[in-house]
Amino acid sequence: MGCPLRILHVVVNMNRGGAETLIMNLYRNIDRTKVQFDFLTCKEGAFDAEIKKMGGKVHRIPYISDVGHFKYIKELNKFFTLQNHYKVVHSHLDKMSGLVLRSAKKAGIPTRIAHSHNTSSEGGAAAKMYKWYAGQHILPSATNLFACSKEAAQWLFKEKSNSSNILKNGIESNRFEFSQEIRQQVREEFQLDHNTFVLGHVGRFNHQKNHSFLIDIFNQFNKVYKNSILILVGDGHLRSEMEKKAKDLNLKEKIKFIGIREDINLILQAFDVFIFPSLHEGLPVSLIEAQGAGLPCVISNKISKDVDLSINLIEFSPLGDIQLWVDKIIKIATKKNSRKTVPNSLSKQGYDIKTIASSIENFYLRVSG
Repeated sequence: MGCPLRILHVVVNMNRGGAETLIMNLYRNIDRTKVQFDFLTCKEGAFDAEIKKMGGKVHRIPYISDVGHFKYIKELNKFFTLQNHYKVVHSHLDKMSGLVLRSAKKAGIPTRIAHSHNTSSEGGAAAKMYKWYAGQHILPSATNLFACSKEAAQWLFKEKSNSSNILKNGIESNRFEFSQEIRQQVREEFQLDHNTFVLGHVGRFNHQKNHSFLIDIFNQFNKVYKNSILILVGDGHLRSEMEKKAKDLNLKEKIKFIGIREDINLILQAFDVFIFPSLHEGLPVSLIEAQGAGLPCVISNKISKDVDLSINLIEFSPLGDIQLWVDKIIKIATKKNSRKTVPNSLSKQGYDIKTIASSIENFYLRVSG
């Protein structure tokens, strides 16, 4: 048996974001005697230790916002010149993948994958302009295009979107199946009685996730449904601002900021409804996980319709109208026992990670053969 084929994944860091969670789900489920994952990152991440334990390497270069454009390009070129033994580079940086893949092409790396996980760029005018420039290098530099949804492909690859592969954001569905017993345990951990109605959200505290609007929704809902709380899972630069907002609205006792958690599959069991008012998304892994846990979801109509697994758990809502969101949540709250188990629904819709991991493994082996 020869050495496994080593794939280089390029990310900012391996923290618990959607794209990173998908990569780890793939990594845990591929045959690592045939394919190994290595990572080019800019910062430490929560998954680094697990990656090393599974035999992966974590390379690091400075991030563009810390060292500027020219130094970043220099570091990329230096890295790929020294590490040009990689046959496959798989970049997950959306528009910034253009710069990575241009350097990889220059170093003669044969397979260069750009993977779109989003439908819009973050940041102010200057950041967006720079990302636009970086994005211009994707199509001339990439040999293969991947996206999590049709919308994500259209956003990043424009006229080439039809030639991209849609790689679904799969999960280990058996870990998310609803269990009354786990629900009780988790609710006890959070000191919630069984009558408390729990709204939940999982996501980074950044502009895209729209936490401010989410807190406004909860504020309105809580006036009607006094015995309710909001649990926010995640971290990010806007967290302290949101904690201040909760305090200003006298909701400090009602909103639990629980930070980054490794046990999302268990936490979801304690929720009664999943609220997701993002301004834009590719195809969020967290919404697949929520449906896998049989959880009703009220989500922004800016999110790809592909996220709906057709098991009557998704309600789309426009972002302008808080009352409409509140009414939809009240409707869910008045339906007792609205949780349901949805065995096999994820595999039927093509979201079972084992199948997806097997197909990406075959793809890597084929293109590098």
